[in-house]
Amino acid sequence: MKKSIYNILKGTFLVSDDAFKNWRFILFVSFLAIVMIASSHSADKKVYEIARLKNEVKEMRSEFVDGRSRLMRLKMESSVVKIMKEKGMATSVIPPKKIKVKSQNR
Repeated sequence: MKKSIYNILKGTFLVSDDAFKNWRFILFVSFLAIVMIASSHSADKKVYEIARLKNEVKEMRSEFVDGRSRLMRLKMESSVVKIMKEKGMATSVIPPKKIKVKSQNR
């Protein structure tokens, strides 16, 4: 047991006669580690992108609600009357008349 740990620390398993098997395994494990690191970075990128898009959606939703509330205030009759008075128009004092059309049957 002591000898095998000493050989691993010394690195004799890399230069022995059957070292080709060990090198293949080391290269395979290194390749898997690189793939794992790349996949982790890709996942982190996606998480940051999702967080950024969520913030953007919240901001756009608040702009939409703000715009809708401003539109509702502009459409109120009192604000329309006020804007029309500034332009020189006033509300009619004469009530509207209903027009009736009689159809002529032949």
